[in-house]
Amino acid sequence: MSTYGYALYQIVFSTKYREKTLIKTNREELYRYIWGVLKNKKCYLYRIGGVDDHLHIIVDLHPSQSLSNLIKDIKLSTSDFIKDKELFPNFGGWQNGYGYFTYSPDAKDNLIEYVKNQELHHHTTTYKEELIKLFEEHVVEFDERYLD
Repeated sequence: MSTYGYALYQIVFSTKYREKTLIKTNREELYRYIWGVLKNKKCYLYRIGGVDDHLHIIVDLHPSQSLSNLIKDIKLSTSDFIKDKELFPNFGGWQNGYGYFTYSPDAKDNLIEYVKNQELHHHTTTYKEELIKLFEEHVVEFDERYLD
């Protein structure tokens, strides 16, 4: 028998120091690159979205992948890609940590819509406020000092 499963994740991470360096005009190229990384790792991408200082990735994690290694690979390879392609001239790298949240299959459509509407959402909500809400909804203990 092969290994089968379904693990729906929302992964959230920011630029280093939350700098607003992910200019809108080049984000789609970054998203396509991340999609390729995920595809090569046999993960199923549902949606990528974000704004100028952070990204959200909705993905079904393949059983052969560990979440921490996947995120490390995404951050390392995208940092190189961004620099090589000069996509975001002021990009200084990604933050050290990340947030991740799991969801049941019936939450998938709402989650995709949420990520699709990040630009609108962040007209009224900061990244820090968004993270705190996600942590509280998922009962994740956190230290607010590391959210700045």
